[in-house]
Amino acid sequence: MQQDTRQQQNRPYDLICIGTALVDSVIKGFDPAPVSASGYRARSITLHVGGEAVNVSMAAAKLGLRTAILCALGADEAGSMIQRALEASGVETKLTVPAQQTPVTTMFVRDDGTRKSITSGAHRFNFHPEQDPALFTGARALALGSLFRAPFDDPEIISGVILPAKQAGETVFADTKLPNFSKLTLPDLHEVLPMIDYITPNEDEARYFTGETDPEKMADVFLNSGVKHVIIKLGRDGCLLKNEKESIRLPGYAIDAVDATGAGDNFLAGLISEILQGRTQAEALRFANACGAICTTAVGAGSALRNREQVLHWIKA
Repeated sequence: MQQDTRQQQNRPYDLICIGTALVDSVIKGFDPAPVSASGYRARSITLHVGGEAVNVSMAAAKLGLRTAILCALGADEAGSMIQRALEASGVETKLTVPAQQTPVTTMFVRDDGTRKSITSGAHRFNFHPEQDPALFTGARALALGSLFRAPFDDPEIISGVILPAKQAGETVFADTKLPNFSKLTLPDLHEVLPMIDYITPNEDEARYFTGETDPEKMADVFLNSGVKHVIIKLGRDGCLLKNEKESIRLPGYAIDAVDATGAGDNFLAGLISEILQGRTQAEALRFANACGAICTTAVGAGSALRNREQVLHWIKA
């Protein structure tokens, strides 16, 4: 076991994130009353890099993890914007592959921080990370961002990534999203779910995939599907972790949320950071909760979180 741990620590990266990279056009304070025949107003419109893999990798790098990203970027301004932001956060980008177009999402953010988004066909690009396992098997942990969204809305791609990752001894973390193109279900992934170490749906996603309304029962459905640790993110109400041995529920932080975009991704980065450092499940959850809460205090998924010291101060305060 000690030899395996040393081998993991000697790998090039602590974490590799795989998934979508995009730019969010964030609209706050949208007024549905037109000001002209074809014109509307909003309080603010800003551009931010996004996508689950981008958000998680940037937050993880800020927390001190040796982090790389495997994503597809177009040779366009959106792709250049993402590349610059990743490198500025300390994320290794040499694993990126070319895409025909970088997706752009329009995000309507309400005053309470919740949001609705508009996507396009560019979000369903032809990205096949499973074709070259050498790109993603050189880390202690692998984060999939996210199951049920491209590229992880194809069972063959999912298994083609998770199987070699587990064979390489990586700890596999999988966030989830509600499907927007391909409609996969948990039974569709019955072969790979037992290879996932941590799955982190939010309450709406867990309800959708399990058909349950109680977080404990939601977690049970995932556990019965073979996942080792289930974490249900409950927004302002905190989170629930459940595995075969324990069930831990922690409250959220009482804050005035500005924008919840990326809060779950920052949560996941914090969780991975602490799990890799050998913290207890409760300690990891507390740190992850703080990362998610900090994210909501500014517009954009990568704006508020700065470093590990900031999170520790937040927890103590």
